[in-house]
Amino acid sequence: MTFPGAPTGPRDGSRLRVLAAMSGGVDSAVAAARAAEAGHDVTGVHLALSANPQSFRTGARGCCTIEDSRDARRAADVIGIPFYVWDLAERFREDVVEDFVSEYAAGRTPNPCLRCNEKIKFAALLDKALALGFDAVCTGHYATVVTHDDGRRELHRASDAAKDQSYVLGVLDDRQLAHAMFPLGDTLTTKDEIRAEAERRGLAVARKPDSHDICFIADGDTQGFLAKRLGTAEGAIVDEDGTRVGSHEGAYGFTIGQRKGLRIGTPAPDGKPRYVLDISPVDNTVTVGPAEALDVTGLTAIRPRWCGDVPPAGEAAYTAQLRAHGEDVPVRAEVVDGELRVRFAQPVRGVAPGQAVVLYDGTRVVGSATIATTERRERPAAAHA
Repeated sequence: MTFPGAPTGPRDGSRLRVLAAMSGGVDSAVAAARAAEAGHDVTGVHLALSANPQSFRTGARGCCTIEDSRDARRAADVIGIPFYVWDLAERFREDVVEDFVSEYAAGRTPNPCLRCNEKIKFAALLDKALALGFDAVCTGHYATVVTHDDGRRELHRASDAAKDQSYVLGVLDDRQLAHAMFPLGDTLTTKDEIRAEAERRGLAVARKPDSHDICFIADGDTQGFLAKRLGTAEGAIVDEDGTRVGSHEGAYGFTIGQRKGLRIGTPAPDGKPRYVLDISPVDNTVTVGPAEALDVTGLTAIRPRWCGDVPPAGEAAYTAQLRAHGEDVPVRAEVVDGELRVRFAQPVRGVAPGQAVVLYDGTRVVGSATIATTERRERPAAAHA
């Protein structure tokens, strides 16, 4: 079996030394198996990212448990490849978990999966792999790498849009993309068919539930996780006019666009639901209002990273994705003084600072940047008087 976009190595131009990141799940196991079947010299590695791993995960929540490392080892044995466990817990804590906590403390909404790909899988892991003589890092992400005749490499959406994960890979730069391998990206199959392939290969993880939510918060209680690290501090929930309508135990427990869990004692005059419009960590205040107040017409994003290409020159039309598995929206964007300025063709809702905006040119990933500020659509004064 072959697949497009595999890096070409310095040895014979086709057979590579590949380090396969094996999480203990079905996708990474099948990806490693396909890389080995394609004739590459594959070694499996499981990343120990928790300093105190649990023995068992809770259903489909969490990862990096002792159970996961054992599942990855069993898969490697079946595939017939060497296997190691690498301890990156301290690097993960510093670059992903602490970043996650500090971003929420600042009133922003981070994406830890994107940060893990940038800092762990395609930085710490890749650097170590290259130092050991490997040519590529293989993962079970659903994305496609296209290599042109002149050697240029581009990241594109997966063939199956429903499983596409290019959004969380938009942080990969040209060097990282040159050593990335995604054997599942060109697969036009359902997840059930991937599981069936794993079963045919004799991989015991074929029926293992996918992990979801935030991997280092196994019980799914993000607010409880943050409260243990940031403490509790009672603050006010106010409406657009500054009238107090409720209270909370920490502004960090909210995200822009949130509707549920507000515990507002005073209903809105029009009886309609209210949403989180703004989070102010300075005075520990959360502002709520109607859905239409969430309409965003533009944004400014910082720390842009261009995926396998040079920065775009001048203003141009793209599509943008604002969250994992979010819809494409048409935009015009340009780089101004090192920042990405984006204007939406139509207002969009629920855009939060701290999230990533990823630009696409068709299926090609242009780059990713972190949203710093947003511009809201002006509403008549009477609408919030």
